[in-house]
Amino acid sequence: MLGLTFVFGILSSVPALEYPDYLTKLSEINMQVLIATFFQGAMSVVYVSIAVLFYPIIKRYNENLATGYLSLRIIGSGFLFAGIVPLLLLLWLSQSYVITSEVNLSYFHVSGELLRQGRDILNHIGMIFPWSIGGLILYYCLYKIRIIPRWLSIWGMIGSTFTLFATLMIMLNLIELVSPVYFILNAPLAFGELILAILLIVKGFNPH
Repeated sequence: MLGLTFVFGILSSVPALEYPDYLTKLSEINMQVLIATFFQGAMSVVYVSIAVLFYPIIKRYNENLATGYLSLRIIGSGFLFAGIVPLLLLLWLSQSYVITSEVNLSYFHVSGELLRQGRDILNHIGMIFPWSIGGLILYYCLYKIRIIPRWLSIWGMIGSTFTLFATLMIMLNLIELVSPVYFILNAPLAFGELILAILLIVKGFNPH
């Protein structure tokens, strides 16, 4: 399932939102936007499923930490699922934008920016903040239980810390969402989870 998150993450992205004329472009890629919303919803379900699978493993070490981990991952997945709403509203706004008169264009631009910023907040702050804290709990418990290589657990804790730090910097407007710094800070955790996914595929997964 960890592998699915990478695939769904790619399919749920809408690069057109980063262009200045995104209101025009979205109406031209209607199906791509709908596909992105579907996979974003699917990704939120997968995240919850992964948390449920890891819950009994963490519970073996500490029940309170396991409950905290599961709760944080469910909260993060809830924000991710909620991010579907502004994306669908942006699509509707784009379709209206291309057929309207020039008199109301400023209204569309303001509304579009509010929706776009709202989606970024839901996806990259509301979702990532609890998700990265949950990651710290997960990798700390895996380090203690020793069911994966300890270096990978340490890598996961470091990567989760970097991701949490990147999210805090976004919240404080210290860095841009689309920036090399944000990408570099998130890369270690993404790489570590890819290795974990490969490891689980090779060795199999048995929560008991």
